[in-house]
Amino acid sequence: MEIDRADGRNPNQLRPLACYCSILHRAHGSASWSQGDTKVLAAKNENPEKVSIEVIWKSKTGQIGKQEKEYEMILKRTLQSICILTINPNTTTSVIIQVW
Repeated sequence: MEIDRADGRNPNQLRPLACYCSILHRAHGSASWSQGDTKVLAAKNENPEKVSIEVIWKSKTGQIGKQEKEYEMILKRTLQSICILTINPNTTTSVIIQVW
C-alpha cells in the first residue's frame, strides 16, 4: 500500500521541474531552476571590459575569519595590480588557496 505525501504525490513521484535560461537581460548568463516550491536563480555578471579576479582562501580548520578575508583581499589586490586585465575581458579567473 502506497502512502501519498502531503502534497498528493506518490512516494516515487518527483515535484514538478522547470528550468529556464537567459532570463535576466543585464547579466552575461542566467538561469532559473525550480522543483515544487524550491526555486534557484543564478546569474553571471562579468565585466565586459576586463577580467574579474576571485580569490578564495580555505584554512586548515575550515573556519573563515577576519584573517582569511584579509589574505583574500591582499592576494586579489596584488593579482589585479600585476595582471593585464584587458587581455581576456568578460572572463573570471578564480584562485583557490587551500592551507594544509
